[in-house]
Amino acid sequence: MADHARSESPAVQAQLDRLAALSPGRDVLGLERIAELCTRLGNPQDRLPRTFHVAGTNGKGSTCAYLRAILEASGRKVHSYTSPHLVRFNERIRIAGKLIEDALLAALLEEVLDKAADLQASFFEVTTAAAFLAFARVPADDCIIEVGLGGRLDATNIIPAPAVCGIASLGIDHEAFLLAPETGVPESPAERIAWEKAGIFKQGAALATMAYPSAIRDVIARLAEAVGGRAFVEGQDWFVDDETHGFRWRSQGMITPILRPRMAGSHQMRNAGLAIAMLSLVADETPDGAAIAAGVAGAFWPGRLQRLGAGPIVGLVPGGTEVWLDGAHNVDAGLALGRRFRDDPRRIHLVTGMLANKDPAAVVAPLADRLASLTVVPVPGHQHHGASAFGIGAKGAPSVAEALRRLDIDPTRDIVLIAGSLYLAGEVLSANQQLPN
Repeated sequence: MADHARSESPAVQAQLDRLAALSPGRDVLGLERIAELCTRLGNPQDRLPRTFHVAGTNGKGSTCAYLRAILEASGRKVHSYTSPHLVRFNERIRIAGKLIEDALLAALLEEVLDKAADLQASFFEVTTAAAFLAFARVPADDCIIEVGLGGRLDATNIIPAPAVCGIASLGIDHEAFLLAPETGVPESPAERIAWEKAGIFKQGAALATMAYPSAIRDVIARLAEAVGGRAFVEGQDWFVDDETHGFRWRSQGMITPILRPRMAGSHQMRNAGLAIAMLSLVADETPDGAAIAAGVAGAFWPGRLQRLGAGPIVGLVPGGTEVWLDGAHNVDAGLALGRRFRDDPRRIHLVTGMLANKDPAAVVAPLADRLASLTVVPVPGHQHHGASAFGIGAKGAPSVAEALRRLDIDPTRDIVLIAGSLYLAGEVLSANQQLPN
């Protein structure tokens, strides 16, 4: 899987062009190149503020958003590194609460690329090194790092001593990378995925996880024990109790007031719960109840069950029609969509674009009995499925805009859902003039 990036800043674009020419053009797992690159840069990963490291198949970005929102509600300055970006490359690096500015981004990329010229470092490795340089140089209280792919061999795992690690929802994805044959690894695909993700846990760190089947839980427990720790587990050590219009988080006698997430979907309550669990494990300055409530209510992560606001894309459907956007592209994320709309009586017009290495059924099957129509669109700049891959009844359209123009919508009983790829989500946000900030 290759990363793609364009910038309106000529200085940033010049460095992105250099990166495209120098990197292998695809994800490459392993710590050798990032370790050498960081050594050449003076090992900035050793000088980060208190760090939270988050892995998972789905939900890790939302968990990072909750972590940042709660910490900032506590009055702390927070760096964050997430991926992928949806519209602008700058979305990946947030310095002391603000998206990195073009001038600094260009300078950092140039500095890293000057050191990486002979390494064949990947797009993600160069980006990671640039983020670490920024975080080491600008003072802040905390640093939140989202794993890019897997965990054990992900470039972010060069971090020597995170304060707390977290593992979000687990599922099968990126099989070509995470299930590649290797000796001494679990044979079960689900257990192998868990083993890879849990590879971020290090001696001296704390670890919070969601609830998983017993075999997966055992894999993580063994890895935790090997580095002298244990996992703080949902359903065993901490709990999310569903309430009307919200949830309560509880653990060992502690219980929060009702918390009301801004982000839609029951899975977001669990993502928020994981963030709270991680914060409860820090040795100092644990956020209070007011900061937790404010952070949960304010956290937002674009392209994840996001109801689109007024804009050119929404203007293509009849007034009053709800248009939802989600980057769901695998089975776990598709099931979350199914749960979100399960009790909604309205019909769904699904507009989807999926990469060629993804399974169309992952998103379509959980919604199949609710679909009023299914329109398949390209994912610009990427190899993608055509309408024939989605079976009888699927229609093709050359773009999301054209797909929306062709829909026969009754705003009183229909909604529109655009899903299937985070790359597609970025295209839609850009076209609707809703840039993530």
